[in-house]
Formats: sequence, C-alpha cells, structure tokens
Amino acid sequence: MQTKNNKKTIRAWAFFDWANSAYNLVITSTIFPAYYVAITANPKNGDKVVFFGKSFINTALSDYALAAAYLIMAILLPILTSIADYRGNKKIFMKSFTWLGSLACCALFFFTSHTLEFGIICFGLAAIGYAGGFVFYNSYLPEIATLDMQDSVSAKGFTYGYIGSVILQIICFVFVLAPKTFGLTDARAAQLSFLLVGIWWIGFAYIPFTVLPKGSPNAVTHHTNLVRGGFIELGKVWNKVKKMPLLKRYLPAFFCYSMGVQTIMLVAASFGAKILHLPTANLIAIILIIQLVAIAGANLMSKLSETYGNVRVLAGVVVIWILTCVAAYFIQNALQFYILAGVVGLIMGGIQSLSRSTYSKYLPQDIPDTASFFSFYDVTEKLAIVGGMFSFGFVEELTGNMRNSALVLGVFFIAGLLLLFSLLKEEKRGEKKVE
Repeated sequence: MQTKNNKKTIRAWAFFDWANSAYNLVITSTIFPAYYVAITANPKNGDKVVFFGKSFINTALSDYALAAAYLIMAILLPILTSIADYRGNKKIFMKSFTWLGSLACCALFFFTSHTLEFGIICFGLAAIGYAGGFVFYNSYLPEIATLDMQDSVSAKGFTYGYIGSVILQIICFVFVLAPKTFGLTDARAAQLSFLLVGIWWIGFAYIPFTVLPKGSPNAVTHHTNLVRGGFIELGKVWNKVKKMPLLKRYLPAFFCYSMGVQTIMLVAASFGAKILHLPTANLIAIILIIQLVAIAGANLMSKLSETYGNVRVLAGVVVIWILTCVAAYFIQNALQFYILAGVVGLIMGGIQSLSRSTYSKYLPQDIPDTASFFSFYDVTEKLAIVGGMFSFGFVEELTGNMRNSALVLGVFFIAGLLLLFSLLKEEKRGEKKVE
C-alpha cells in the first residue's frame, strides 16, 4: 500500500501536470488556435473550410473536432479505467495515452493549409491523449494524499501545471514573436512550437512514470478475461456510486458548470482573434497572464475552502463565471478583454483545483485503486466539453456571431449554481460536509 503524503511522490505526481499542461496552453489555448485561424481565414467565403468534402466554418470545425475527441474518451474511459483497476496497471494506460498525445503534437509540425484533414485528425488525437492520461493521473490523488491534504495537493498539481506550461509558452513565444531571428517563417515558428510541446510532454512525464506506483489490482485473482473483468469492476463501482447521495448530487452540478468552464478555456484565444482581431503576440501574452493568475486562484480557493467549505466556495466562483459570460457578450476592445482574462484566470485555477479535490473527498479513502471512480468524474467532464463545444460551435453557425455563443454558456453556469445549492441543502441535512 502506497504511503500517503510522501513529498517525493506528491512532487512527482504534480510533474505530470507540468508535462501535459503545455499541450493545454499551446495547442488548445494560444498558438494553435491563432495559427489555425490564420491559415484557414477566408472572409470572402465566411471563413469556410472543406473537411473531407463537407463545408464548415473554420472555428466551428475545430470545436467539433474537440467535441468528437472527448466523446470518444467519454465512451472508452469507463471501460479502460475498470480494466486498469481490475489488473492494477493504470500507469501503463497513463503512459500509452501520453505517448499518443505527445506524438500527435509532434505530427502537427507538418500541418499546413494544404493538409487540413491531417491537421484536424492530429489535433483530435492530441486531445484524446491528454484526456486519457489525465483521468489516470487524477485517480492517484486519494492514493497519495490523506483527506485533509487533498485540497492543497490538488492545488499543487495545478500550480505545477501552470508554471510548466508558462515556461514552455515563453520559449515558444520567443520563436513566434521574432521568427526571422532564428531563420524561420511565421508559420514554421508556430509549427516548431507544436513539436516542442510533444517533446516537453513526454520528456517530463517520465518523472511521475518513474516514481508513481503502478497501481494495485482490485481483483484478488483473475479468472475472467480483461474486458469482462473490466465491466465487472465498473458494475461494482457503479453500485457504490448509487449509494453515495452527495456524490450523485455533485456530479450533475459539476457537469453543468464544466460545460461553461472547459469551453471558455478552449475558445478564449479564438474569440480574441476572431471577434477583437487581436494579433497572435497579444493573445499569447493574455493567456500567459491567465496562467499566472490561475496559480493564485488555485491556492486562494484551497485556503477559502478551509473556512467556508468546498461547495460554498464553488458556488461563489460559479456566480463570477456567470458575470464573466455576460461581460464577454459586451466587450468591445482589447483592454476590456485583458481585464476579463485576468478574472477568468483567477476563477479558472480555483474551480479546476477545487472541483477535483471535492470529488476526491467524496470517494472511499481506503480502496486500493480509484481509476474507476475517477472515470465517472472524467467522463462527466468530457461529456461537458462535448456539450459545451458543440453548443458553442452550433450557436456560432446558427447566428454567425461568437458573442451569442458566449452568452449561452452563462445558462450552463446558472444550472450548475442551482444544483450546487441543492447539494448544500443535502449537506445541511446531516450528511458528510466536505471542507
């Protein structure tokens, strides 16, 4: 049994966030969206692109690609995590998805306007690698930290992620800002950034791969094949989840507000590029600010939860997200976007970190492996991304304006807030309070 609260183990675990957050920042949030919009922009044709013979608005296509990738993972993860728990080999799955994601990022080095299908497929595979690795990473939290330490350890992971991604982003920013200094074109500088992400991702991931335990099997003996054993394990976990009233109330709330949070994170750069026509350098600087502010947000929410409890703090943060969506509808200039980005950074770091640790606290703390339990959390998050990204892209295609899509996200936050209030009432009725 893994000794909990071991500093070396926790630090190694946090380095996985350091490794894969570079993908989340460079590929989904900054350089790739700006590069993609630039090479596919065609105002005369309504920014339309042709993907395997079908016409899409360029940004809607990338939204749909992410939604498809996360839908695939939402279907696969419960099965894969159950197999991992059944066999006690979740680190192998963690490694496999990390390799898939990093190689897909490296392949984006060859993405041009003439290889749209290839680029979109690699973009989707990178998302699959990121999502798949993250669920097994998350599942280590209750295994390496005691209940009272999970908020701070979760915040530590996100802090490492923000710092690591910012460091690589600055390196990429140097190439993108002054490509001629290095003998590069603007396009080649962006493509080089994608290659660096893949190398950074797999390189630093070997720190946790070396230190973290491989996992402990939940089955004493293996008399059934892998797939059937995985489904048996999934059934056991589902039966336990059904008997956890707070967990059952928390997951729908998490689903609703995550539709807004995850979508805003993924489309912020595209919004700035397309609506406010901000140059790539400005977009990268803004996202860097968001990442740095998010470090403070993650640690601030961890401290506030000690006083007010996790659910109350989450509810307060969701209220700010609602106001953010309304503000995004009305912003008209770069300064307003910068201010809004600072607010987003603060609440983004807080809600991500606290959401993960809140779920972890609702789980049984004495089971040998938790990948199957965390698959319900990650599947909920992935389905939220599918719903949020599809809604954002659909509303843009329907109305022709991203501003309307941003406003619709506010509805998801309102639904999440109402469900969090319901969870608070359940806690007050004498159930376990998470704080």
